[in-house]
Amino acid sequence: MSLIQPGERHEEVLSFLERRKSVPLTQFRGPGPDDAMLRRLLAIAARAPDHGRLEPWRFVIYRPDDGARIGDALAALVAARDPETSADDLERERNRLRRAPVAIGVVSTAGSHERIPEWEQFLSAGAVAMNLVTAATAAGFAVNWVTGWYSDDAEGRAILGLAPHERMAAVVHIGDYDTPIPDRPRPDLDALISHYEGPYDGSA
Repeated sequence: MSLIQPGERHEEVLSFLERRKSVPLTQFRGPGPDDAMLRRLLAIAARAPDHGRLEPWRFVIYRPDDGARIGDALAALVAARDPETSADDLERERNRLRRAPVAIGVVSTAGSHERIPEWEQFLSAGAVAMNLVTAATAAGFAVNWVTGWYSDDAEGRAILGLAPHERMAAVVHIGDYDTPIPDRPRPDLDALISHYEGPYDGSA
């Protein structure tokens, strides 16, 4: 039997989604998810909208040792581009992927397709990332979705293990935390909602 029946409403799930928030990376602690839990979270993440069942995304798992190697390479790249970069800024690069017990790269592998545009495939990777954020939060972990400058930089993406045609949709950091996290101001929903009034007429 399906867990969700037609018309069924899960108030506890809706309440959880209303309260979901990100944990600052400075408050991350270990140990984070074990391998079995991580695999479960990735399986949930993969249950995302995917027009044509193309699966135009993949996961890369980064552990702290990987993050240290990546951080050193990013710092070297930044220093080579700008020898005047401060020591503090270089240290920030070194810490990019070693602040959490595990970080997951959600990589878009979108490509040319006769029916499904690449932008739609990229959105599917974003849906995968949000599924992962939601699932990991529901499992009680600290979670933060980050896409730094390296995600939109060819050399940076190569350092993170991406092929030239791939793009980093998200780096989702997952760990534990022991400090209550205050909520942040949320959008004014009324300012974001409009009702259809016909075709766009070119006015602002």
